Amino acid sequence: MSSAAPANVAPAAPSLPPLLDRLRAQPKLPLIIGAATLVAAAAAFTLWNRGPDYKVLYTNVSDRDGGAIIASLQQMNVPYKFADGGGAILIAGDKVPEVRLKLAAQGLPKAGGVGFELMDNQKFGTSQFAEQVNYQRALEGELARSIESIGTVESARVHLALPKPSLFVREQKKPSASVVLTLARGRSIDEGQVSAIVHMISSSVPELDPKSVTVVDQRGNLLSAANSGARGLDVSQLKYVQEIEQGYIRRIETILQPIVGANNVRAQVAADIDFSVIEHTDEKYRPNEDPGQAAIRSRQTSESNQHGGVPPGGVPGALTNQPPVNPTAPITGPKAPAAPAPGTPAAANANTNGTTTSTPTPSGPSSSRKDATVNYELDRSIRHVQQGAGAVKRLSVAVVVNYKDAADGAGKTTTRALTPVEIDQIRNLAKEAMGFSQDRGDSLNVVNSAFADGREAPAAEVPFWRDRENLEIGKTIGQYLLLAFLALFAWFAVLRPLLRKHLAPPPAPVVESPPAEATGEPAADEEPRISPEEALRQREALRQKADMEYAHHVADQDPKLVAMLIQHWMNANDQ
Repeated sequence: MSSAAPANVAPAAPSLPPLLDRLRAQPKLPLIIGAATLVAAAAAFTLWNRGPDYKVLYTNVSDRDGGAIIASLQQMNVPYKFADGGGAILIAGDKVPEVRLKLAAQGLPKAGGVGFELMDNQKFGTSQFAEQVNYQRALEGELARSIESIGTVESARVHLALPKPSLFVREQKKPSASVVLTLARGRSIDEGQVSAIVHMISSSVPELDPKSVTVVDQRGNLLSAANSGARGLDVSQLKYVQEIEQGYIRRIETILQPIVGANNVRAQVAADIDFSVIEHTDEKYRPNEDPGQAAIRSRQTSESNQHGGVPPGGVPGALTNQPPVNPTAPITGPKAPAAPAPGTPAAANANTNGTTTSTPTPSGPSSSRKDATVNYELDRSIRHVQQGAGAVKRLSVAVVVNYKDAADGAGKTTTRALTPVEIDQIRNLAKEAMGFSQDRGDSLNVVNSAFADGREAPAAEVPFWRDRENLEIGKTIGQYLLLAFLALFAWFAVLRPLLRKHLAPPPAPVVESPPAEATGEPAADEEPRISPEEALRQREALRQKADMEYAHHVADQDPKLVAMLIQHWMNANDQ
């Protein structure tokens, strides 16, 4: 019977006394266990308080897209929360890429309105009016998507007014367009981007004039007024003026900094730029100063000779106006003239023709007439001058130079004003750097003055208990103090009493001590004189006695346990 009973409980029971002995032998072990338990509780509390690391899934989504996204997240069992007043949807950071891909497969969020995919599902028998409406909706959606691709634009709506074509020219109407832009928070759009939107829409719609495109933002401000020339300003011209001024400032400061120091000179330039485009054409006529070198345009000469004619004469009247008498040929001809001298025109004509002509000697009265008309080329000059925009009309430059550092007799560094020679040197260098022109009316003013201290004025002190950083730090410290208080409460109120209850040794028996006179020991009021070695031996004796009493107590309470323990010891010795 004694061998069967231990077989059922032998594996677990013998380990209890050695465990108790170990706990009593190492008093710090319960403290280590309690500290580990507190650390585990603190880590669990921190992880529970922190929760998952939420990151932004989508921001600035419309109400319709937001509702569809929330419904899909609920179907996928993905926890979410809102931030920025509902403007952003947050989920766990490690699930953001996966969830975005799944929502994209569902077509969420929808980017703007419908585009030309609306034409993919055309039904059979659709009327021409419905086709025109669908085409207009698709075109508006595509234009809105293109505008939303601009970084500063959050969303856009495009409205097109496309009139019906007409066969009559007088009845034809031009199309027009309106655009409503919703700009991103804290962003603005410049005139160049507005002009790009206007030209993009006008180029996408046939016969659409850029002047017929109206652009408005979400606040109702008309953005396309600058493109129509209402204000007469051009952002590119303003940027050009700023670039010109900054270029002159850099040139002046660069040439003066090696002389006065990097932080001891400041320059400002005001440039008057002429953006007018001028075309000038001059045509001048001048008299020919040297007639001998004048170019002849045309010459006309007229010469008439009359020989042997009877001049009109007689008494005026009917008898005088009689027709001439019939001529009669002479019986003998005139003598041949002498041969012309060589080199004369007559000799040349004779050599050329091969014959000799005879010129009859005029007889009677003769008359001759010679007219000459010469046309000369006019001395004319034409000059065409085209002056481009962006010419500098006038420059106004102001330069401020700091006082110069100097050492006095005692070796201390002080500041002094520049001498007139140094100021003239700086003025001349600034003139050369800016390209000073007296004819253009440029002005330059150089001032030497001590610079003010660049330290900023101290900001108004905020009370310690109102500072946001201090509030955040206090909140964090409060959380950890609360955690420490709970840990200490758990230790002193729960863990420590339990450990004391289960690990406390049995009470030691009360041993009556003999009177001090019999034992020869000093009285209670007298200080005992015991060496440390003797005190250690006494503590060991008391501990052994307490252990023996505890063993007797256990043997009385559970004899089977003692029998099992003795059997275990015997088996261990046999092995």
